[in-house]
Amino acid sequence: MATFLYKVGRLAFRRRHYVALLWIALLTLAGVGAASAPAAGASSFSVPGTEAQKAFDLLEQRFPGMSADGATARVVFKAPAGEKLDTGANKATVEKTVKDLGDGSEVVSVADPFKGKAVSKDGTIAYASVKYKVSGMELKDASKDALTDTAEQARKAGLTVEVGGDALTATPETGSTEIIGIAIAAVVLVITFGSLLAAGFPLLTALIGVGIGVSTITALASALDLGTTTSTLAMMIGLAVGIDYALFIVSRYRAELAEGREREDAAGRAVGTAGSAVVFAGLTVVIALVGLAVVNIPMLTKMGVAAAGTVAIAVLIALTMIPALLGYAGKKIKPTGQKSKLLGGGRAKSAEKSARPNMGTRWASFVVRRPLAVLLLGVIGLGAAAIPAASLELGLPDDGSQPTSTTQRRAYDLLSEGFGPGFNGPLMVVVDAKDSNTPKADVTTVTDKIKALKDVTTVTPASFNKDGDTATITVVPDSKPSSVTTEDLVHGIRDAGAQVKADTDSSVLVTGTTAMNIDVSQKLNDALIPYLILVVGLAFLLLIVVFRSVLVPLKAALGFLLSVMAALGAVVAVFQWGWLSGLMGVEETGPVMSMMPIFMVGVVFGLAMDYEVFLVTRIREAHVHGEKPSQSIVTGFRHSARVVTAAAVIMIAVFSGFISSSESMIKMIGFGLAIAVFFDAFVVRMAIVPAVLALLGKRAWWLPKWLNRILPNVDVEGEGLRELDSKDSDPDEDRELVRA
Repeated sequence: MATFLYKVGRLAFRRRHYVALLWIALLTLAGVGAASAPAAGASSFSVPGTEAQKAFDLLEQRFPGMSADGATARVVFKAPAGEKLDTGANKATVEKTVKDLGDGSEVVSVADPFKGKAVSKDGTIAYASVKYKVSGMELKDASKDALTDTAEQARKAGLTVEVGGDALTATPETGSTEIIGIAIAAVVLVITFGSLLAAGFPLLTALIGVGIGVSTITALASALDLGTTTSTLAMMIGLAVGIDYALFIVSRYRAELAEGREREDAAGRAVGTAGSAVVFAGLTVVIALVGLAVVNIPMLTKMGVAAAGTVAIAVLIALTMIPALLGYAGKKIKPTGQKSKLLGGGRAKSAEKSARPNMGTRWASFVVRRPLAVLLLGVIGLGAAAIPAASLELGLPDDGSQPTSTTQRRAYDLLSEGFGPGFNGPLMVVVDAKDSNTPKADVTTVTDKIKALKDVTTVTPASFNKDGDTATITVVPDSKPSSVTTEDLVHGIRDAGAQVKADTDSSVLVTGTTAMNIDVSQKLNDALIPYLILVVGLAFLLLIVVFRSVLVPLKAALGFLLSVMAALGAVVAVFQWGWLSGLMGVEETGPVMSMMPIFMVGVVFGLAMDYEVFLVTRIREAHVHGEKPSQSIVTGFRHSARVVTAAAVIMIAVFSGFISSSESMIKMIGFGLAIAVFFDAFVVRMAIVPAVLALLGKRAWWLPKWLNRILPNVDVEGEGLRELDSKDSDPDEDRELVRA
């Protein structure tokens, strides 16, 4: 591996014009494809195998014109103070608005609030339900504009009018802090490298990689049904790892220069050593992201695969474009320890300052002297941070979690005020009586059983299809959609339906947005353990190959679990309990997004292995070259602690930039990943890892002889490069690499 990548690095350094042109051409091609591709909205959402999805599919068959999964909008009206809606000009305005709402080409029906008894008891609040042919994710912009324009006309007439429902799908906005995150990354790079030029390379290559990845996703969005969240996730992860991977290679290049190597050889060795770590770190991230497919939620699978593609691009760019840019820079990139003249370089250092060990050396020496104390402190600290995770409640966001500045949230609040909190999450009960001889009697039985349950406010009369073999019943809970009480009601209806199935030949299914959210949460919970076994298991095997050790990968996996649990605890404290919610811009606390645990397991595991691979390969490299275990830890930290720290700060800054997003899911993901990287990099990798290695000593690198014989030797430490001298490679080397 190291020898092959060494040749790749030298080839890219020497043929830099071709490499640069290739990546520019790919960026241009992706940009043109994105610009010419048809616009695509958010991806469609389906959850195969759930009861709610089965009910939707059944309704499509039995009620062909119903558009069961079609978008809905609730246009909510409120009369001015001291007035009512069912009299005079106010009533005329509502009726005109209802008429105008029905003019859209995608509109199936509009329910008049006065005819449908959709007026509150005090007559001050009413709503008109609008049903569309297609889902909210497929609804055309023209239909959304017509909806908002009609509501605005009613406002001008003097009424308070807000629009809720899934017909208005807001496009996430990340805000200015995303740019601030990139600016922080730039400052950290300048401090790390002491050079504006060297600092610019990781940023440039990361932006090119993200540009190619996101543009490709945009170009394929319509054909593959990819939504806006997919590109946001790819940008978030691609930007973070792209900067980190390039940082690792540039840092190693400067270290090779400091050892007196010629620049082309230094570039080759940087790619051969740090590049090997980048390849395996990238592989762990890709495995974790692609592994999301085991959940069997198409939207989540697409998000994972798209982000994994962006990570793969980041790896390839780091291995090829970075050495090419180093070739262009020439002598402007200084060896480690030297700064550019603009940043104070060229000044003579005192002998005392030059001989002083760096911070990484001092910290590693401290940990090696007191490994047990550091280990206990780190584990107890992460354990304390993880305590709130015991109170984790899962759910999916609804309009109630939107900022109060949005019309969806204001409509949600008005409906709660006028009709009760459960009105925002009605349940649709589908009774399949096709095999029954008494369908109407069975539906009546189901209705009576539902009315007898707790937390039920309203049960509407059943509505049959033309064949009379299927009926729908709308149930309004007494509690808000995201509450545990509503979840219990859904399970209660399903239990009653199971009893009906046992007594008759009719089946009962519960669906609707609220029921779908509950089913998704359950599906994600059920998939968490298999996913954890798959991802951690594959990565564990990969790390055994990289480190040629059993205990080091085991320690890496256990440390990761600690950091993830601590990060989940922090997410619960902020988004569920409300700690520091004002600082984070969380206007409404509630259940944690149901896909957050499995998503954090996947993404954080991959990112955590970046630091594990880069840090521990440096330690193993020193150990393989003959140093004692404790000394190899200090050597590894002397060379890599500064870089790992810089990489972690950069990744935290990039992820933190997404906390300002208006989309609650993106906000939560940004915070969760940022705090997870903080815990993993600074507590697990920088404290617990060296402490465990110091306690294990030589046993850390133990590997059974039989396993040692069958494992491939990937040579991440670059042992094979010791056979190469610093001269230029053989003239036939390029042709050999091409054939390889």
